[in-house]
Amino acid sequence: MLTTNFGPYTYQNPFMNASGVHCMTIEEMDGLAHSSAGSFVTKSATIVAREGNPEPRYIDLALGSINSMGLPNRGIDYYLDYAIKKQAEMPQDAPFFFSVAAMSVEENITLLKKIQSSAFEGITELNLSCPNVPGKPQVAYDFELTAAILKDVFSFFTKPLGVKLPPYFDLAHFDQMADILNQFPLCYVNSVNSVGNALFIDPVSDTVVIKPKEGFGGLGGAYIKPTALANVRAFYTRLKPEIKIIGTGGIATGQDAYEHLLCGASLLQIGTQLQKEGPAVFDRLIHELSTIMAEKGYQSISDFQGKLKSITD
Repeated sequence: MLTTNFGPYTYQNPFMNASGVHCMTIEEMDGLAHSSAGSFVTKSATIVAREGNPEPRYIDLALGSINSMGLPNRGIDYYLDYAIKKQAEMPQDAPFFFSVAAMSVEENITLLKKIQSSAFEGITELNLSCPNVPGKPQVAYDFELTAAILKDVFSFFTKPLGVKLPPYFDLAHFDQMADILNQFPLCYVNSVNSVGNALFIDPVSDTVVIKPKEGFGGLGGAYIKPTALANVRAFYTRLKPEIKIIGTGGIATGQDAYEHLLCGASLLQIGTQLQKEGPAVFDRLIHELSTIMAEKGYQSISDFQGKLKSITD
């Protein structure tokens, strides 16, 4: 009932983790691989291991979370070694995802060249919603740089590749980014990363709640669901059909998942709610989404995927 098609691949259900949540270690990734999730993605890897930002750097909020993690990870070799070994155990028609993120444009290229020359045959996710250089916006907010990076990447990278994008807030920006993405043989876009540079204040102490960046951090959870749905829908209606959508942002219930799929997503990443509940969240979401589909008389996700209705006279 919950089988979803994702390009040439087929997953038993659309749920997976968002990179950064429950995927730092081999033990955590194995926990996802053996959970009810349809797939999983590794922690975003950099060339060398990173400790990340000082604590506290993640805080649960009433309607979501705020974080400024600073890309803590064990380094690409740790995750690539695991991925190469793990892929032999996984269904070939439903590969898992390998995430990379970088602190510079040059590091992005180095990471992808390492994957290209490796034995990993799954799907790679390039996180473009990361810092570029001081004084400049994150990469995906620099349209010329995004186009230049993708042109460079696809001059050598031949394995399945998708990109993770930040949220956009202007229709013209949806148009501009879609025009760029449509020029390349991307497997998918993942929309959205957290809403950047939010601020939350502790009402008792009158202080910010996370230490890095004087309290500025990425906002996740229910706070960002409307923005995430808008981005999923905007790209679903603008990208060529072969570029699939992973919907991320504010998925805490089966209804949230249903709405992302209705907007056009094919897979769904769970971040804040996975952090709060652990992998058991997937069992609950599967049950809730199945119940909604049954109540509406749908036999498969394809029955309603992308069929969001507009208000007409």
